[in-house]
Amino acid sequence: MANWPIHASFDGDMVMIGFGSIGKGSLPLILRHIAVDPKRVTVISPDDSGRPEAEALGVTFVKTAITPENLAATLDPLFTKPGGFLVNLSVEVSSLDLIRYAATKDALYIDTCIEPWPGGYTDPSLSPSERSNYALRETALALRAELGTDSPTAVLTHGANPGMVSHLVKQALLNLAKDLDVATDVPRTRAGWSALAERLGVKGIHIAERDTQVTGQPKPKDVFHNTWSIDGFISEGLQPTELGWGSFEGDLPFDGGEHAFGEKAAIYLNRPGCTTRVRTWTPAAGSIIGYLITHSEAISIADYFTIKNADGSLRYRPTCHYAYHPCDDAILSLHEMQGNGLEPQSRFRLLNDEIIQGMDELGVLLYGHAKNAYWYGSQLSIEEARELAPYQNATGLQVTSAVLAGMVWALENPRRGVVEPDEMDFDRVLEIQMPYLGPVIGQYSDWTPLKGREALFPEDVDRDEPWRFKNVIVR
Repeated sequence: MANWPIHASFDGDMVMIGFGSIGKGSLPLILRHIAVDPKRVTVISPDDSGRPEAEALGVTFVKTAITPENLAATLDPLFTKPGGFLVNLSVEVSSLDLIRYAATKDALYIDTCIEPWPGGYTDPSLSPSERSNYALRETALALRAELGTDSPTAVLTHGANPGMVSHLVKQALLNLAKDLDVATDVPRTRAGWSALAERLGVKGIHIAERDTQVTGQPKPKDVFHNTWSIDGFISEGLQPTELGWGSFEGDLPFDGGEHAFGEKAAIYLNRPGCTTRVRTWTPAAGSIIGYLITHSEAISIADYFTIKNADGSLRYRPTCHYAYHPCDDAILSLHEMQGNGLEPQSRFRLLNDEIIQGMDELGVLLYGHAKNAYWYGSQLSIEEARELAPYQNATGLQVTSAVLAGMVWALENPRRGVVEPDEMDFDRVLEIQMPYLGPVIGQYSDWTPLKGREALFPEDVDRDEPWRFKNVIVR
């Protein structure tokens, strides 16, 4: 685009914590689409690797690792007046503490993941339930009562997924309604959306992703390759497997557990996500086997679309989970890490300039309805990502454009308190993000998790209900 639109103006102090691949990719988009003086923007990073990129954009760069002890002392001098914006793109810095801090400065807030302090994901003194994304989400949502519903907007978990995919689900439901000749207005309430999903017969939703970006060189031994945050991917992969548990499901998996607190829209498995494989489908890749990596959207989407009877019993809820086939180098890296007893490699390499081809196909697969399965999402190639913005690969741009869209929405809705993606205006967010997503398509499929499993080996499957998780998980 020759003339990029300015979506919002901001005259306060903006502080970005974390400047890895997502921070480096987000900052140029923020300065492109939000009218803000770069001199009022500060980047905080624990190392100097991003200093050249930050300073080239005219912002202040501070090398500091944020800790519980120095959080306030580091940030206080940077917020010179009320009404700032705290952009949290870090790992191992507590999201809850940053949200509380932002509220004291009357500042807006956004993150892409609810992060604990170091060790929170893998603390052996905590049960799998206590170190789950479910638990992190519950503690974050509890801030609503603590801070008040009229507190500065704090947007939780607004990257590609979680984040963008919640908006894709709503657009996919409208597309499905049109194709099934189900008359509907665009719902504007949680009750309206959940009623539409129930009317359409949607039994579940996969966040179905296949990353086909490749390099021209083989992965070296003892190096973890990935196309987005490696620290973040490993942390998620070592958390318990988690999924929203639908009303149409049968018994829990043999290693499944229910949480003893909260809304109980999700379950966990007593195993890490980086060893749990599931079947899914995307248009370009077809049938694939991905990893069930825990993500907040699996819980928030299932919770958002829940309908209960008057007596409190469950009437409707879709199953929801991530089904992620990362790039081939990341698959090799996971296999190597599994062989090392889940001990991460000694070196990490984030793939960007060395990628020679491929795309990230990321969308939502709505299944179990009258047309079987419908995938709706982004097919962004590495070539288009590089043309659209600097410091990007295809995976990164899907995330960084979501950060931008979430920030613009927060600026337009500054007193909404703690907000999840499912509670935001899906059409406004997608309007901002669409120019950065490449082809956005919808496609139906006759695929089910039972496809091709009829002959060779006898299996304990549920042929009467093909979409049950029992058939999706690879045992």
